[in-house]
Amino acid sequence: MLSFSEIKKGVKIIIDGEPYEVLEARHMKKARGQANLQTKVKNLVSGNLLSRNFSQNENFEEAELSRFEVKFLYCHRGQCFFSEKNDPSKRFNLSEEQIGETAQFLKTDQIVEGMVFRGKVINISLPIKVNLKVTAAPPGVKGERAQSGTKQVTLETGAKINVPLFINRGDVIEINTERGEYVRRIEKK
Repeated sequence: MLSFSEIKKGVKIIIDGEPYEVLEARHMKKARGQANLQTKVKNLVSGNLLSRNFSQNENFEEAELSRFEVKFLYCHRGQCFFSEKNDPSKRFNLSEEQIGETAQFLKTDQIVEGMVFRGKVINISLPIKVNLKVTAAPPGVKGERAQSGTKQVTLETGAKINVPLFINRGDVIEINTERGEYVRRIEKK
């Protein structure tokens, strides 16, 4: 059991029989009242986000999750298909909504972590940083540098992100999958 003070970002707890990950946690104390914990939690099964307040006297059950390596195969009609890393015959699928925003950074044959809760694969987690190739990039115009300094490019997975003007088609860039942002250029075309 976890106490009120142990709830912080990244902790996985069980709420109403389902595993949740704490995305944000802020302690709030009102004048004469008890301390409360304002949280934003993500359901690891459905991908839904909730805002919940917890009181100081509540205890929480920690979610026991196991992890194993899986290979991403493909996405089709809102479903993403995976297999065990060393056994392609053991396949499973998850919906894009379940995976969340990081689904746009999945590349064929990419190795990611599968999360298992009570014997069932409930979700996957990507590495925090991935390298992807830019497949389409508009040219950077000199006059634009003074205004915004960024342009939108398309990556090999189909995702669109904002990058600095010097990024061109064919460059390999590093992406932060948690924030969906450009980090740096890895390889110049």
